[in-house]
Formats: sequence, structure tokens, C-alpha cells
Amino acid sequence: MVNVGLKTFILKKEEIKRKWFLVDAKDKNLGRLCTEIARILRGKNKPTYTPHLDCGDFVIVINADKIKVTGNKLKGKNYYRHSGYVGNLKVISLEKMMEKSPEFVIRNAVRGMIPHNILGRQILKKLKIYKGENNPHSAQKPEKIDL
Repeated sequence: MVNVGLKTFILKKEEIKRKWFLVDAKDKNLGRLCTEIARILRGKNKPTYTPHLDCGDFVIVINADKIKVTGNKLKGKNYYRHSGYVGNLKVISLEKMMEKSPEFVIRNAVRGMIPHNILGRQILKKLKIYKGENNPHSAQKPEKIDL
């Protein structure tokens, strides 16, 4: 038996409509916030989601320095860098990274939740993160959402 009228919907590049969203990270849990941000960036919150296209929206995150983590992660979670030379492994804790660059912490968490390919790098460019309340994107009229 063949279903004649059913076809799979595939979004075309020309039909993509992007919105801007503003997210306040104050007193939000890092992981839970970043999963919702990753869903919006990929477009999984839309009924027109297409996996092979960048159909997501722009996300502006403010108050990145006021984010919270649970448990003993501030001292226990570490970020590692290596230059490639022998003995040059650099280790920095989450606590020090939050003082130095809270934007990196959020961007790194979101990066781990999106595809690790060209599409993922394209999606990550739509994420804008700021330490304080102010952001230069008021002309785009972002819609404030509570995650």
C-alpha cells in the first residue's frame, strides 16, 4: 500500500526567517541554560527544523558573569590548553575562568552541544555573549525570553 499524498517537509534556504532572542543568565544553572540556548541556535524549537540547514535564531546572553553552577564545580572543573610543546599543559579552574572570561565558559558549554562540523561553527556565530546588562544589539529588537 502506497501513501500518495504524504511528503517530507524540507525547508529551503530562502524560506528561513530568523529572530533575535535576549536571555538573562543571572542566577541560571550553566548546563540547563546552555542546552536551551543550543536548541534555539540550531532551530529545534521551530516546527520547520531541518537538520542539514542553519535554520536557528540569534541569541544574546547578558549577565554572563552572574551564572551559577552546582556542587563543587567551581574548584573541581578544569579547562585544559596545550601549546604542543613538551610540558606546556595549562590548567585553569572554572572559578578563575569565570573571573577572567565568563563569556568563554558559556560559549564552550554551548559549543559542546552543537554539531562539531562546518554547520556547527556557522551556528555558533549567532551566539552573542556579554558580561553585563548592556549589549549593542538593541536595533535588532530582541525578544526577551525566560529559560
